[in-house]
Order: sequence, then structure tokens, then C-alpha cells
Amino acid sequence: MAERVATGEAVPEEVRLVMLRSRRRETVHKGRRTIWREWGKGKPMVLIHGGHGSWLHWLRNIDTLSRRFRVIAVDMPSYGESDALEAEAGIQCYAEHVAMGLDRILSGEHATLCGFSFGGVVAGYVAGRLGDALSHVIFVGTGGLALTRPPMAEMVRWRGVPHPACEQAHRRNLEILMIHDPAEVDDVAVWIQAHNAERTRGLSRPISLTDTLARQLPHLGQQLTFIWGEQDATAKGYLEERRSLLSQLAPHAGFSIVPGAGHWLQYEHPEGFEQALRRHVPIDTTGTPAG
Repeated sequence: MAERVATGEAVPEEVRLVMLRSRRRETVHKGRRTIWREWGKGKPMVLIHGGHGSWLHWLRNIDTLSRRFRVIAVDMPSYGESDALEAEAGIQCYAEHVAMGLDRILSGEHATLCGFSFGGVVAGYVAGRLGDALSHVIFVGTGGLALTRPPMAEMVRWRGVPHPACEQAHRRNLEILMIHDPAEVDDVAVWIQAHNAERTRGLSRPISLTDTLARQLPHLGQQLTFIWGEQDATAKGYLEERRSLLSQLAPHAGFSIVPGAGHWLQYEHPEGFEQALRRHVPIDTTGTPAG
């Protein structure tokens, strides 16, 4: 079964149930709203999605994480339900809005911050702004390092394409970039991809392809951890290059590779992602399951 949102769009049951358990919050900075969702109790773990994304990038991790953490997932400005920034907004602008909103939500609590892909780049700059308010920063399949990327097929155009060809385009784009095993590109993943892409008003790729995160890392004082999928389409074959660079820029950082996983590893292999987290992040056992 699926319910429909105001636009008439059918929502998969898996999405609907997680959404219903969330607590929705808004923060406003410079007249623009940022939308957040929360689940569970305990030490805060903040999740920042990737480009062409929303909080739904973490759909398959929320229930597990919220048994031990107060999970806080953002729709970054220009994504999901949040208001758009100016078209030319850069990394500092994204980080400013997320950091200001997060500072209000945390209200003095210390948090773990986890950013995926473009969200990893943003997380590095949020960490620079919030300093000691963050104890640990986790980068999942992050960009912003300007390292070698393997050859990749051209993404398929979907804008202006009628159904069902549009759905097929989103499915193919997931196979190209996000998920290694085509068998794992299920209907929910396709719905999330379409839902997110249609609400994206920001340009993440030009930022992610630079070395902006590499330049930021030496200035961060938090514990850092980097996680990649073994088959990440943006990095496969060059993970040791990333390990080598990070050993110079952040010599005490943790580093994990999830076997068999692609770029969107926390969706394709949620158990492997969560095992990697447990290797690096202390678990606050005072947390309780989400209601």
C-alpha cells in the first residue's frame, strides 16, 4: 500500500512508515528555511545527504541508528523540502545554513556528523564552523578531494521525458553512479532517485570535483573517519590513492571499505555500512528505539 502526498505522488510504504515516525523541524537563516527530521534518543548523529538527494539517502539506516542515537537528518538548502539558495551558491553558503540550523537544534549537545558524497564536502565545512560541538565527522563516499575517478557511462537525460521512459532513466542512472549491483536497484530506490532529482535546485558536481575538502581537512580538530564502497563508481580502482592522500592530510583518521558496495553504499549494503560505523564510532547505550 502507499499513500499520496499533496502533489498526488505515490509514496512507497517503506518511506511512509519511516516518515511517520519522524519529528519534523524547521530552522530559518537569512530568510530561508532548512527542514530537518529526527528519530530516537541519545547522543545526536547528524546525517547530511548527497547531491540530487534528501534525507531519503539514509532511509535504510534510520531505524537501526535510532536505536542508539538521536538521528537528525537534514534536507540541505536547495534540496528536498528546504528553500533554495542563490544559483551561484558555493560551499561556504551551504555550510553556513546547515551549521547555523544545526547549532540551534543541538542547543549545546555534542554530536557526530556524517556526510555522504557532496554532503561529505559540506560536512567538512560545517565541522570547521561548529568546532568542538562535533566530536566526530564521518565522510561516506565523499567528493572534494580532486583524485582520480574511473571512467563512467554518460548519465541518461530524464528531464522532460514522459513516463515510463523517465522511470527507466532514473533506474539506469542509479546503475551507472549509485548502486553497483543492478539487482539492488529496487522500486523504492528508483522512487527516491526520481523524488530527489525533481526537487534538486543546487549544483553539487562543480563543487565535488574540486579539492575543496582536501584543503579543509588539515584545519579540522575532530576525530575523522572515511568510508567508501569497494565498487564506488566515483572511486573504484583508486581507493588506495584516497587512503594515501588522507594519511597525509588527516593521519589519525579512520578508513574503511565496504566490500561489494557501490557509491550509495548505505542503501545498497546497510549492514556493511553500519558495521563500518561501529568500528569507528562509540555507541551511546543510553539511547532508546524510535517510537
